[in-house]
Amino acid sequence: MARVVAHLGRPETPQETADRKAEFSARYRNSKTFRNLIAAILVTVAVVFVVVAGVPRGEPVAQPQPDVPALAAGIESDLGRPVLTPSLGEGWRVNQASTEGVGGTEAWTMVYVREGESGFLRVAQGFDADEAWVGQVLDGTRSTETTEIDGITWNIYRPSNPSGTGNIDYALATPAGPDYVLVYGDAAPETAALAAESVTSQIEQLREVP
Repeated sequence: MARVVAHLGRPETPQETADRKAEFSARYRNSKTFRNLIAAILVTVAVVFVVVAGVPRGEPVAQPQPDVPALAAGIESDLGRPVLTPSLGEGWRVNQASTEGVGGTEAWTMVYVREGESGFLRVAQGFDADEAWVGQVLDGTRSTETTEIDGITWNIYRPSNPSGTGNIDYALATPAGPDYVLVYGDAAPETAALAAESVTSQIEQLREVP
């Protein structure tokens, strides 16, 4: 016997029973889909949290410094003449050391940076170069004064537009036999002088190269 529906005051017809069951099934499916979606989101968030929490928070491993003396020795063996190995002292580290084309000339170039501070200093030995090479590197800047460091006379360059020279605002340059030595960057003049002084003996040796 069909059940009496209160709000109808009579038994359901077969069609009303079918409609009611279909509506109930639809509501059940919709509610189940929504619950599954929420559960999936919660699981995803939990997985992401675990992955993030598991990532080590230690300091990045410092890259080893290039071995300037070893690299210079190899180049020196190939060229048959002294190759620079500057020393800037405590607090400075070599960030890069390689031969590269600088201003159209092959040069042995070392880039020094100071630990925990901004600023840089490059020391370059331009092979078979002259003063014209310095002008190319420094965007046409000319020297208007000189200074003597450890018995070596250096030309001083002060680029008026550092943004056009890669943030270089001070440079020292001197001939060294067949080569030219350039010390340049945005470090203080005192630091540039320290780097220049550290290669005095090698410049003197280069000046004796026939």
